[in-house]
Amino acid sequence: MVQAATAPQLLVVDDEPELRSLLVEYFVRHGFAVEAVADAAAARASLALRPPALAILDINMPGENGLSLARWMREAHARVGLVMLTTASDTVDRVVGLELGADDYVPKPFEMRELLARVRAVLRRAETTAAAPAAAASDPAAATPSRRVAFGACLLDLDERRLLGADARDIDISAAEFDLLALFARHPNRPLNRDQIMEQAHNRGWDVFDRSIDLRIMRLRRKIERNPDKPEVLKTVRGMGYVFVPGAAA
Repeated sequence: MVQAATAPQLLVVDDEPELRSLLVEYFVRHGFAVEAVADAAAARASLALRPPALAILDINMPGENGLSLARWMREAHARVGLVMLTTASDTVDRVVGLELGADDYVPKPFEMRELLARVRAVLRRAETTAAAPAAAASDPAAATPSRRVAFGACLLDLDERRLLGADARDIDISAAEFDLLALFARHPNRPLNRDQIMEQAHNRGWDVFDRSIDLRIMRLRRKIERNPDKPEVLKTVRGMGYVFVPGAAA
């Protein structure tokens, strides 16, 4: 493990020794603490000892692949940021990775500066989400009611960046999922096309045929809809995109 004082902790999981060494050297140089392992088994052991702020996972590894590891991570360590490394031509891997809850993906071969920018963006969103409740607790003004928007039986707390279920318990959502719900909350009853969603709810450009938005909507429907197969809150507008319908399925 390579450590830096008070540095964000990264876990790199890739079976290529040269790439692991390169990633460790590069991210340490840019102020991160990095642990690099060669396979999923070593990654599970590392996560059990000390969950990192973010993991960079290669999808195509011998033995247990990155998709299987990502699925387990989202169940066992929901708040760890997750960036997947995919082959440039494998759209299926990108789609499945995002469906499993990856925060972002970078196709191989990649520019190190691009990967660094993606990692920093995911960490910034996660820090904002984590800091909001603490800031509210330390602020005397926090006694005033927070802004909450109903999504069916769920409540999106815009100040604390939380999604609460009907039983008032937290529902795990990623920073990207919160940003998407917040966008809909700002535009109730207004159909938004995919270009508008991509521009306003994400901080990078997307491929024309990227299904990322559709996958995130599908995952959110599983969390807020009574019947995700017949959505009432986040409805599809045929030939355009999606619309948030306040008061539906409450």
